[in-house]
Amino acid sequence: MSQSDDSDAADDELLLEARAETSRPGGLAGPVAESSDEDGIGARTSPPAETGNRQRSLWHDGNFLTIWSGQAFSQFGSQIQELAIPVLAVLVLGASELQVGMLNAAGLAAFLVVGLPAGAWIDRMRKRHVMIWADAVRAVALGALPLLWWLGALQMWHLYAVALVVGIATVFFDVSYQSIIPSLVQPTQIAEANGKLQATYELANIAGPGIGGWMVGVLTAPLALLATVGTYLISFVALLFTRDHEPARAPDDRAPIFSEIWEGLRFVFTEKLLRRIVGTTGTSNFFNTLSMTMLPVFVLRELGLSPAAMGVIFSLGAVGGLLGALATPHIVRGIGEARSIPISSIGFSIVGLFLPLAAMVPSIAFPLLVAQGFVVSFAVLLYNITQVTFRQRITPPRLLGRMNASVRFVVWGVMPIAALLSGVLGTSLGVVETMWIGALGQLVSALFVVTGPFWRMRDLPDAATARPG
Repeated sequence: MSQSDDSDAADDELLLEARAETSRPGGLAGPVAESSDEDGIGARTSPPAETGNRQRSLWHDGNFLTIWSGQAFSQFGSQIQELAIPVLAVLVLGASELQVGMLNAAGLAAFLVVGLPAGAWIDRMRKRHVMIWADAVRAVALGALPLLWWLGALQMWHLYAVALVVGIATVFFDVSYQSIIPSLVQPTQIAEANGKLQATYELANIAGPGIGGWMVGVLTAPLALLATVGTYLISFVALLFTRDHEPARAPDDRAPIFSEIWEGLRFVFTEKLLRRIVGTTGTSNFFNTLSMTMLPVFVLRELGLSPAAMGVIFSLGAVGGLLGALATPHIVRGIGEARSIPISSIGFSIVGLFLPLAAMVPSIAFPLLVAQGFVVSFAVLLYNITQVTFRQRITPPRLLGRMNASVRFVVWGVMPIAALLSGVLGTSLGVVETMWIGALGQLVSALFVVTGPFWRMRDLPDAATARPG
């Protein structure tokens, strides 16, 4: 970001990409990030050139406003879903610690199973069409849960199945979503478009959990899910009316899918700084998931707080993400881009200890959980925006999609494994003990970047200096 005079504009363009995985399925914060490239994952054709000497604001672009409005509803709906499903499992179906772990693992399994090939497959598809189908699948799958509850037939295996289906659809939606903007607006409007989308996401992240907690308390968790179904349908309709300018990728511009996947993996693991970042992110996500999988059980059952209180904890914690997004350009200018990586990793690693500490002093558990969410969200945004910028600079455009899919496979792929292990440990050792293991493991995760060369540098290298020749 400090590499050029255009860094402030680039920050807005990166926010959406960096925040995309900061709050993962289930509403659990973690430092994992995903980036997209200006050319998208597949081939791109610019929209028709603007007429006149002055380019109009996107406030006057009906096509962009259509997709923006649909995504605004969808973002709020996803926040309700992330709160309602754990409440449904813990309070309505009386799920055990192992079952909560299995539920979380089912929702994340898609990133391990289809995370790598999804990037290559989407590379060959029209991204808007992928998003339309993904919204339809998510709406139908989630709509089955309140229906089964109303019929008195809802069981835990239904939650597993729906979580798995929604997770797969989300993988395809997210990868496509991160690449569609360049085919909707002018190249000079990409930063403005992503800035508007990011502002909406942050508002949803702050207000959504609180609204979701209120809806769960008033309507019950199954009926609150109908609100999410409605928002996915609004997004579906908005995408139908959105026009994009992305042609299908030429059939001769393809290699065997395994060759394309391997090329992306090889790039990630042969770049030494990127390899260290992936090590910290993947390790932190593993142990963060170990702790956070037990959080609904801890908050709702151990502490006896209400779903509304849990929603408020998530909402107040998310304020840190908004402030982190605003503060990152200033922090990077002050301490340097490279040093922001280890400093932020120390922040989100140490504050993980607040979760099990809340069990030791239940009288102040609520403010401790809020503080943990706030600091984690702030530090994660600083970390993600900085490393996303670095990844974009050093990766050749033709590899950006596969690089992102490779990084996501590693840093998200460990999460379903951790979620399942969390359920096993929660059953055998206890909820709080499992959260201690996760908190201590997160301290170790920072070592990859804390012991690296980042302290000796101010700015991270660009493509020419990172990979000579």
